[in-house]
Amino acid sequence: MKKFCCFCLAALMLLTGLTGCGSSGGSQDGKPAPELNIILAHNQTSLENPYTKAAIRFKEVLEEVSGGRATATLHHGTLGENESELVEKLELGAIHLTVASPGFMTLLGVNEIDMFSLLYLFDSFDHWEACVDGEFGQGMSDLLSEKMNDRFKIMGYWTCSVRDYYGKKPVTAPSDLKGMTIRTQSTPVVQEFWKNCQAIPTSVAWGELYQALSQGVVDSAENDYTSFRLKEHHKTDNGKYVSETHHDYTTRLFLTTGQFYDALTEEQRGWFDEACRVATEENRQVTYDMYEESKAQVAADGADITEFEDVDIEAFQEIAIPIQDQFAEKYGMQGYLDMVRKEGE
Repeated sequence: MKKFCCFCLAALMLLTGLTGCGSSGGSQDGKPAPELNIILAHNQTSLENPYTKAAIRFKEVLEEVSGGRATATLHHGTLGENESELVEKLELGAIHLTVASPGFMTLLGVNEIDMFSLLYLFDSFDHWEACVDGEFGQGMSDLLSEKMNDRFKIMGYWTCSVRDYYGKKPVTAPSDLKGMTIRTQSTPVVQEFWKNCQAIPTSVAWGELYQALSQGVVDSAENDYTSFRLKEHHKTDNGKYVSETHHDYTTRLFLTTGQFYDALTEEQRGWFDEACRVATEENRQVTYDMYEESKAQVAADGADITEFEDVDIEAFQEIAIPIQDQFAEKYGMQGYLDMVRKEGE
C-alpha cells in the first residue's frame, strides 16, 4: 500500500508539473496559463547565495525562451536544507530539479559518483571546468544514468566554490588537526581523509552548524567562504580561524529525473535544456565573482586568515592521493582518474 501511495503521489506531481498553473487554460489577468511549471528546489536559504541567483536565472530564461508558455516555482531552502530530503522529493516527483552533492548518490548505490568527492582531485577552477565540461564529465553523467536506469539525469555541473578549513585555531599542516572534531560531509572518502589527518570527522546538519560551533559541539568545520560567511560561522569562537587548505574544488549535480525529462515534448526539452545551461553558467560566474568579496568580508568581520601560500599543501596532498588511487582501483575508475590528472598537467 505504501509503495502504491508513493507511485500515485509521483504521478500526480508529474502531471502537475506538465499542466502548469491550472486546467482552465487561462489566468486571472486574461493571459494564457503556462503549460509547464517546473519546480526547482535547493538547500540554501540566503537570497545572496549563488544557488539562489542561478535558480532565479533559470526561471527568467525558461520564461523567455518559451515565450511565457513555461515558468518555474522556486524554493530557496523552503523545502528543507537537507540535500538527501530534496533528492527524495525529486524521486517522488514533488520537485523537478534540485542541486545535490555527489556523495548523496552513493546512498543510492552509485559509489562511482563519489569520485567527485575526492579531495585535492582538482587544483583550480580552470582545471575543474576543463574536466566536468569535457570527456570526464560526460562519462560520469552517462555512468550515473546507466547505473540508475535513468532515474536521475545530470543537467549541469554546478559548484559552491573551493572549500577551506575554519575552526578554533589556525591549521597549516595535517598534524595541527590531531584530536580536533571537524564537521564535514559524511561521504566515506572525505571522512577517511580527515581521519588520516588525525582529526575526528563529525556529522552536523548544515542548518545546525552555527549553534554547534558556538557551543563547542565541534572544534572546526570546512566549507567555502561564501557559504560560511552567509551563515556567519566565522563569527563564532570555533570558526574564526580560517586556513586556505583549498582541499575541494566542489562539484554539485544539477539533477532532474529521467521520468520527468522523458515526459517533456521535444519543444519543452529545448526550453528546459537552455534554461539549465544558462543557470549553470550563472552559478559558476556568481560563485567566482563572490569568492574575493566573501573573503574580504570574512576578514573585515575579524576572522584570522592563513593564506594558501602559508599552508603545507603538499602534506595534505600526500594524504589525499593514496585515497584517490585506492578509490579508483576499488571501483574501476582508473581511466577517469587518469583523465583528471592528465588535464591538470
